[in-house]
Amino acid sequence: MTDKPSNDAPQHDTAAPASTEKTEADILAVIEALNAENASLKDKSLRTLADMENLRRRTEKEVADARNYAVTAFARDMLSVADNARRGIESIPADALASANGAFKTLIEGVELIERDLLKTLERHGIKKLEPQGEKFDPNVHQAMFEVEDATVPSGTVTQVVQAGFAIGERVLRPALVGVSKGGPKANSINATA
Repeated sequence: MTDKPSNDAPQHDTAAPASTEKTEADILAVIEALNAENASLKDKSLRTLADMENLRRRTEKEVADARNYAVTAFARDMLSVADNARRGIESIPADALASANGAFKTLIEGVELIERDLLKTLERHGIKKLEPQGEKFDPNVHQAMFEVEDATVPSGTVTQVVQAGFAIGERVLRPALVGVSKGGPKANSINATA
């Protein structure tokens, strides 16, 4: 028999097996991968929070708009009632209006009261009457019906209101129908000399 070491005898090898122990480079690579994944998850989390905040703000704005502008169609229909009340009052000749007495005077006062009350009610619900007389023409809130030769006022000034306009909140419910001056000095030249 030869002297062969038996398989049962413990063998001491000074080199560590490569498969069971990780090198320092492997550990650093794992740490870097985990840090990158952490940064990615943190970024996704922050983006989700920002998206949720934007959604909350957008929803609040939509709810506020719905609350503010829910009466738009109803208000637009009620404007014809206010217009007709005004037309009724304006259709009375000035001399008849000045000499009105008795039941006729009471009727006129009643129609004026209805108009005032209707306008106050509309205003309470965020609908305001636009009175553009003497203002500079703004196509966003006015609709020009005709031009008037008037050298005493700057060109582009509203000189006559055919039909009052109305706004609900920041939106125009109905533009004012107006007559606009032309032929006068430019608005900028007046401001420059003042």
